[in-house]
Amino acid sequence: MGKVGIVPPAIVAVLGAGNMGSGIAQACAQAGYRVRLRDLNDAMLARGRSLIEKTLDGAIQRKKSTPAKKAEVLARIEFTTDVATAVKGAALVVEAVFEEEAVKRALFAEVAPHVDATAIVATNTSSLSVTRLAEGFPDPSRFAGLHFFFPAAVNKLLEVIGGADTSEETLQNLERFAYRIKKVPIRVKDAAGFAVNRYFVPYLNEAARMAGDGVASLATIEEVGREVFGTTLGPFELMNVTGIPIAHHSMGSLEAAFGRAYSASPGLVQQFEKGQPWPWKDTVVEPDKKGIVRDRFLGLVLGIATRLVEEGVATPEATDRGAVVGLRWKRGPFAILNEMGLRPAVVTVEVYAAQWGDAFPVSRDLTDRAQRGEKSWTLRLVRIERNGPVAWVLLDRPEALNSLNSTVLGQLDAAFLELEGDREIRCVVLAGASPVFAAGADIAEMAKKDLADGRAFGFVGQAVCKRIEEFRAPVIALVEGYALGGGLEIALSADFIVAADGAQLGLPETTVGIHPGFGGASRLTRLIGRARTKLLIFTGVPVSAEEAARLGFVVRVYPADRAREEVAALAATIAERAPLAISWAKAVVNRGEDSTLDAALRLEGESAGHTFGTSDRTEGMNAFLERRKPKFEGR
Repeated sequence: MGKVGIVPPAIVAVLGAGNMGSGIAQACAQAGYRVRLRDLNDAMLARGRSLIEKTLDGAIQRKKSTPAKKAEVLARIEFTTDVATAVKGAALVVEAVFEEEAVKRALFAEVAPHVDATAIVATNTSSLSVTRLAEGFPDPSRFAGLHFFFPAAVNKLLEVIGGADTSEETLQNLERFAYRIKKVPIRVKDAAGFAVNRYFVPYLNEAARMAGDGVASLATIEEVGREVFGTTLGPFELMNVTGIPIAHHSMGSLEAAFGRAYSASPGLVQQFEKGQPWPWKDTVVEPDKKGIVRDRFLGLVLGIATRLVEEGVATPEATDRGAVVGLRWKRGPFAILNEMGLRPAVVTVEVYAAQWGDAFPVSRDLTDRAQRGEKSWTLRLVRIERNGPVAWVLLDRPEALNSLNSTVLGQLDAAFLELEGDREIRCVVLAGASPVFAAGADIAEMAKKDLADGRAFGFVGQAVCKRIEEFRAPVIALVEGYALGGGLEIALSADFIVAADGAQLGLPETTVGIHPGFGGASRLTRLIGRARTKLLIFTGVPVSAEEAARLGFVVRVYPADRAREEVAALAATIAERAPLAISWAKAVVNRGEDSTLDAALRLEGESAGHTFGTSDRTEGMNAFLERRKPKFEGR
């Protein structure tokens, strides 16, 4: 699972106190890091500090923070004009200066002699090659890209980009760092536009292109953009807010990498040269022209998204996550594609691509799927990582705190069914891919269910829990962050729960008018008794990991920054033991709990006796007598 580093209160150096740098510094300080913010002169630093204070004051006005918390955040930030002072002793250095390769290269050359040998150095870039920027850096394995999205203190998306020589350990450390500063990281390849800007900036450009071609009025294009992608701002208002020059500059980088289909439209160039905002409010909506605008937007976005996935730039899940978290679209490109259906999506993309010829290639993966008769593109919200005899089953829906919907439950059930047939697996860790287990069932989905649907959903959850509970090998639930409602019920179906310090566990269903239905009430009662279970359910108030351990439904609590390493070691230890003996012992404990003592003793004796007929028993005892490590084969 990778070593964990960059842990608060480690030092994070942020080079550049502009709009992005100040936001990055604030996000790090809010997470408990000591921050050194560096810029060229005191005036620039003063502006950076004022930007941070303005954001913090806004949070106070919205009752999201307090003056005391503001003072605490500012106290963690040191302002300096000296590079050596900024980076000395820093665990992470984040460059956030002007988006110009020569400027960034010069800064990295200045940083290199002063940065610690173990520090990670990252460039905050939206378009430049991480591999090229790493050239000449003393250790490119510790050099990576971090693309923060504006406003950096608030926007939760963070693209994590590895250069050609970036180590996997560096990327894993940056992903864990992202979660610590309350960001949602997506891993992307070092390619122009990375994942999100690869389709988002061309979407803005396409709006300008359609306006320039007279396809529809600005107001029509603006409204369709909002409707198709479920956003508050359409393309023109968004450019007015964020700056037309950004879109214009980004299209130049994309065209250089991908050709004329990514060229800046004449309309965008003209508006950039005018230096004026888009006057979309001066026009009227033309309902009869909405269809063609919608099809062009979808053809472009779906065409690019499927291509970048085919090229290995990002996974479909990361691509959608970028749209939902970073752009605040209601649905990502692949969710939209699935809603349309694969065949209609192919037609829409092909019609759009026809105007560009070979300059806008259509994803072969997309067309092949449609030709095979597939109806949708599977999005993996639960994934399996194998590490020898230990498998990690990871809930991977961080944008929703791993909340459980029908898709997640179905994929979780399928994951354990797949592992059931893998006899090499001797222990399973059930956890979140992010440092959150699961914040409950998906309320947005549940709110749409009627009585019959709600009843069926509960029994689906019970079936998944039963599969986990009866899995042939030990299952450890690692709870980080939150295990609430259905999340805790899923965790309770494991053989035992271990938790990270700071985790919160509870059954808050009564706060939304329902009660546990996946089996949490029944399982928890057997662990801590009726009275304590009723207290947790009736109040709906979560308890800390330490309190859960005191009550008896968490067996160990680990330091948050070492929880995964500790659980990996625990699972490895269990995986070394005799698998048949463990599997049978698991059955004895589970079945004996609901039996009379006499019946339980009989079951235990019979089962223990049968272990004497196994090859593992012979190997284990011989190894003990010969003072060597046994090699169990599960026979």
